[in-house]
Amino acid sequence: QVQLVESGGGLVQAGGSLRLSCAASGRTFSNYAMGWFRQAPGKEREFVAGINWSGRSTYYTDSVKGRFTISRDNAKNTAYLQMNSLKPEDTAVYYCAADAWGAQPMSVTAVDYWGQGTQVTVST
Repeated sequence: QVQLVESGGGLVQAGGSLRLSCAASGRTFSNYAMGWFRQAPGKEREFVAGINWSGRSTYYTDSVKGRFTISRDNAKNTAYLQMNSLKPEDTAVYYCAADAWGAQPMSVTAVDYWGQGTQVTVST
């Protein structure tokens, strides 16, 4: 089992920044590809960003490229999502995900473990 706990969400004005953290415990963190998904009200959960086990390869959905950066620190068992130039359409619950298989971009059905989610709200 892997437990994932997100933090760092909140309310921010458009153009602002937030950094989400995902702290992992349980099995060896570096064995898993990590990813971030988001789900807005009335919409399906969607892939945002992913990173392979070593941190050398990253993947982004088109709408966040150039604004979001995913990273990981295997020594701290933590993954991060730095979000800059936030837009109102980025408003959603953001979920951390772990996938032992590691295919990118991650799909919802391939995720092995989910965090509980953290709310990000971007105001105009």
